[in-house]
Amino acid sequence: MTDAELNSPVAERTEPDWVTHAVWWQIYPLGFVGAPQSQAAGEQDAGPNGAQHVSEHRLDRITDWLDYAIELGASGIALGPIFQSETHGYDTTDYFAIDSRLGDTADFRRLIAEAHSRGLRVLLDGVFNHVGRGFPRFQAVLEGADATAASNWFTRTDSDVDAHNGGFASFEGHSALVELNHFEPAVVDFVVDVMTHWLGLGADGWRLDAAYAVAPEFWATVLPRVRAAHPGAYIVGEVLHGDYAAFVAESGVDSVTQYELWKAIWSAVSEANFFELAWALDRHSEFLQSFTPLTFVGNHDVTRIASAIGDARHLPHALVVLFTVGGTPSIYYGDEQAFVGVKEQRAGGDDAVRPEFPAGGRGDLAPEGWAIFHVHQELIGLRRRHPWLHTAAARTLQLTNENYVYELTDGHERLVVSLNLGDAAGTLQLPEHGDIVAGEASATRHPAGTTLDTPPHGWVVLALEPDAR
Repeated sequence: MTDAELNSPVAERTEPDWVTHAVWWQIYPLGFVGAPQSQAAGEQDAGPNGAQHVSEHRLDRITDWLDYAIELGASGIALGPIFQSETHGYDTTDYFAIDSRLGDTADFRRLIAEAHSRGLRVLLDGVFNHVGRGFPRFQAVLEGADATAASNWFTRTDSDVDAHNGGFASFEGHSALVELNHFEPAVVDFVVDVMTHWLGLGADGWRLDAAYAVAPEFWATVLPRVRAAHPGAYIVGEVLHGDYAAFVAESGVDSVTQYELWKAIWSAVSEANFFELAWALDRHSEFLQSFTPLTFVGNHDVTRIASAIGDARHLPHALVVLFTVGGTPSIYYGDEQAFVGVKEQRAGGDDAVRPEFPAGGRGDLAPEGWAIFHVHQELIGLRRRHPWLHTAAARTLQLTNENYVYELTDGHERLVVSLNLGDAAGTLQLPEHGDIVAGEASATRHPAGTTLDTPPHGWVVLALEPDAR
């Protein structure tokens, strides 16, 4: 990007002001608390006399880790699905009830209160593209009760694949997930009611699951009504690829998930191909002109970043990118302890990346994970001291396969990031004076500027003197 583009005013955003300082710790609750993988398994655990959907109060186990999230440097907890479902949480059957494997509404209120008392925001996961087969209105269709009105809630299809669903569409071939008809006014009203209900109970925002599968016009109808009641809510849509900026503009969400950057980070670092990352950061800087993406190097749907990169020496490099480039960073629980796990395309293929977190507290975490935890702390601290990074654009200063140096600026303050994956030190001559603010390197000042030497397999962040231009 040119200097003019880098220093141009950022377009007005719809996100609340508090998001500027947000760093999420994302949790997949059912896995985190060690809940049974299905309601049926939970009922068996309850014994032959156990009543159906008896609540097990496991949400308190998340509350027990809130101080750990604060120690990490997070300012919010991004929860995966917590509403009544049949298995993994994305097959919701009751949007107004907490999943009985997690607890009840009283447990949710307590979690919100404990989080807010610590200054932590709470983001919920809204699965509004599809429902589980046990969703009452869909069961009414299958049973023929009030079939006409109920069937309007779902999308009809001629596909043979969906014949078992009574001729109604399933999401991406998953028979247990029945697509909603987003052109039905009653569905619009229902989603508005769900979103406002839980925001009214203290939630601070929503992640919209599979937002990419829903027409942007649906969100553009829903979200103004939600914001009218809760103007401070943060709304981020799950979008995998495509024209992110157009989706944001057409749907009215505040942000979308930046999968392009996620892929470029782990791929560039693992394969020593920084050209891919440089290209992605150019695209990312363009997005930042109109909205601030949700950035991440791991989540509940992908292979752990430690497993994707492989070489433990280079795991910090991925984190440096996450915490220095523009965006709203999200850390997937366990990544801050260098958890490993590979996602597989099979039944149960998500289990390895959705594990139970220790029930006994931080003392049960493996000692070798704390080094990466401290890298997270260092980088989050850097971001706290430079909140302008939230919308900062990046510009490449030096680029080879194994060495990448880029500058971040808000038009006044500037940081330079140097990443080295090679066996030899990387040297860069800067025409300005600067000081090391994170990482380790040699920065030598001289009349002509600063010589920066990044050690083999090292990284460093340098703060340049404010730009007087």
